[in-house]
Amino acid sequence: MGFDLSFALSTVPTILGAIGTTLLVALISCLGAAGIGFGFEMLRRSGGLSGYAVRFLIDFIRATPVLAWLYFLYFVLPFYGIRLGALTVGILGLSVYFSGYLAEVFKAGIDAIPKGQSEASRAVGLSRIDTIIFIIAPQMLRNIAAPLGNYFVSILKATPYLAVLAVPEMLGQAFDIASDTYRYAEPLTVAGILFLLLALAISQAVKRVETRLLGSNRR
Repeated sequence: MGFDLSFALSTVPTILGAIGTTLLVALISCLGAAGIGFGFEMLRRSGGLSGYAVRFLIDFIRATPVLAWLYFLYFVLPFYGIRLGALTVGILGLSVYFSGYLAEVFKAGIDAIPKGQSEASRAVGLSRIDTIIFIIAPQMLRNIAAPLGNYFVSILKATPYLAVLAVPEMLGQAFDIASDTYRYAEPLTVAGILFLLLALAISQAVKRVETRLLGSNRR
């Protein structure tokens, strides 16, 4: 049984119909991972016991497979009375998992900023929060635009893991078609091509944003 092009094309509308869920999961997970990761990095820099605890937590997250987080949140938490929907578990699991990596990205972006700027902000009386918002964050974003965009693509490519939770994203829809028709090559190929096109589009958008940020930095 060879590859049926007409059947593959017939699966496109169904798989493409799940693109909204895929992009929604990727976008919210990226924002969640960035928020958690930035918080981790700020706590790590605070020093003391909390700083050491966050360092261990970041290493623990990075050393744990993403599927382990998804299974824990979906199958283990209910034993303790915490029940979350599949979509919520998917977004939360991806956010937590990638927060460990983005914490390291934020660390590199902050370390690239001259220390004298933080010292100068303290000298003129800016609080720690104001220094982070108005001095550190804008420069950090210019430094991490490219790696942050790359991790957004990685989060997009990780959304198929949610198929194990029956979240109706693109790969999940492809598997549904395959299980109904017993033809796997066509729907999985279509899903793979759609993921490739999305990843390429996001990569180009990230390059444009990076170019604009670098251009504004030279002015």
